[in-house]
Amino acid sequence: MGFFKQTINTVPLEGQTVLVRADYNVPLNHNGTIADDFRIRASLPTLKKLLADNCKVVIISHLGRPKGRDETLSLEPIAKRLSELLEIPVQFVDQAVGDKVRMSVKKAPKKSVTLLENLRFYPGEEENDAAFAKELVKSSGARYFVQDGFGVVHRAHASTSAITQLLPSVAGLLLEREYTTITNAMRRPKRPLVAILGGAKVADKIDLIKEFISVADTIIISGAMANTFLAYKGFSLGRSKIEPGETALIDTIYEAARQKAGNDMLDDFLVLPIDLAIGRAVDENQQRRIVPVSGVGPDDLALDIGDESIEQMVRIVENAKTVIWNGTLGVAELPAFAHGSARLALTLATNPSITSIVGGGDTADFVLDWDARGGESFTHVSTGGGASLELMAGEKLPGIQSLLDASG
Repeated sequence: MGFFKQTINTVPLEGQTVLVRADYNVPLNHNGTIADDFRIRASLPTLKKLLADNCKVVIISHLGRPKGRDETLSLEPIAKRLSELLEIPVQFVDQAVGDKVRMSVKKAPKKSVTLLENLRFYPGEEENDAAFAKELVKSSGARYFVQDGFGVVHRAHASTSAITQLLPSVAGLLLEREYTTITNAMRRPKRPLVAILGGAKVADKIDLIKEFISVADTIIISGAMANTFLAYKGFSLGRSKIEPGETALIDTIYEAARQKAGNDMLDDFLVLPIDLAIGRAVDENQQRRIVPVSGVGPDDLALDIGDESIEQMVRIVENAKTVIWNGTLGVAELPAFAHGSARLALTLATNPSITSIVGGGDTADFVLDWDARGGESFTHVSTGGGASLELMAGEKLPGIQSLLDASG
């Protein structure tokens, strides 16, 4: 399935000044250094293509959720890392708009890269303010806008929506790859297609669950979300995280699943854990204890799937041709309760015949930390959490919809 928008490969960018929206919202260590540069590395193909076309490249991004200007969330460390990865100097400007930006970009030569300061230091960014977007365009002197920040295209912000009304706007290579990879996996998967859903909230993923009921051959429910399903089935989960008041929602899910798979095959289609790894608190001192789903005590917390559930999952996954994974299978930041997530990652990484799509957010953070190859052990690790979730669910993303349509 082709991409339905114009890209940097389909418009004449040679020698132009180009404004690129990247997503450099990377995790930071306590001392402010970059903990994981995956999103920076993911932007390199687009930047290298623009540099090869002798463009003057101006990059905008955000980092964190600052309330006004916050120097601990400056993009200056990003500029230093980007310079190392591109092996050329990257000019950093500590403003996103204004005369300082205008003069810095004007003096920059062709085939150069300038990174501007955190967009969210300015209230106009999240307000989708047209005046702020106009200032971004005026200050950068750009002739084209390239949207390559997949992690933000589900938001209607100044740098994803308003700005596209001011410049010819096209997709970067990362955005195109994210869209086509995820969309093809949902619409034209190699079968069997297995969906593995973790995380906490059923309500947050109801549209995605419904979509998977329609397209998947098997759905495995894990993480805290599984607690809510098990409680619905009458199991006592002690002090485990459970969403109250979701009975009607799960009724709807099971009715849709029943229509798809039939009553006899329902539990083989919508698969829940058969045992759980429990502890008494969410901390590193807890020992992993395995109990059947019927054996959770009143003071216990379900923190991961159990060993039998892991083996059940592996058997299903090993027979799959496409696996889409969204949400860790337990409290994966604690090693004792990361067994399920680690075993799934290992199964996908050691079965290259499986097309493996890893959703962004916490799931991507886990596999990138787990994988010594920086995510290359999987077919695709998404840079977008909410964006990948909404795209999988079939929703239209404003930051993509607003780009120029592909001709024909």
